Amino acid sequence: MKKFVLPALLVTLLAACSSTGTFDQAGGTAVEDRSTGAPGVATVTAPSMAGSGIAALTDPNNILSKRSVFFDFDQFVIKPEARPLVEAHARFLVQNPQMKMLIQGNTDELGSREYNLALGQKRADAVRQALTLLGAKESQIESVSLGEEKPRCGESSESCFAQNRRGDMLYSGEF
Repeated sequence: MKKFVLPALLVTLLAACSSTGTFDQAGGTAVEDRSTGAPGVATVTAPSMAGSGIAALTDPNNILSKRSVFFDFDQFVIKPEARPLVEAHARFLVQNPQMKMLIQGNTDELGSREYNLALGQKRADAVRQALTLLGAKESQIESVSLGEEKPRCGESSESCFAQNRRGDMLYSGEF
């Protein structure tokens, strides 16, 4: 029964958060062109994600440089605020079919080792499933659990625990 509930919840979540508009792939914005001295409009385009490989992934101004999807306590449902990040990485994988991704599911130190390994796998699988629902190929993505073994923060406080409840996305050459 659980095998059917998780995919149904994820599909429902993604459908509920979907927008009716389309993505502006070029990211163009109208600005005034003052280079010629004459009033007019020029288009400034954001860096393209396609074809830039690792460079787009390391550009701090690009959403692709963000690699962690954070989860609530004892949860493995992707939060609505993480949706743009997951969508950007899915588009990147679709546009760069040669790229491979490893998703590492992480937990805080609360819970048993076995429980945390299982929860970390569910978090990694939730990100993987969202990426594939958005068009990435299953063959491009692998998901593993690290449980509590790779904390981002080592203090025993709620703010630290929150940083450790995540799924990290790593690309070819980074793992």
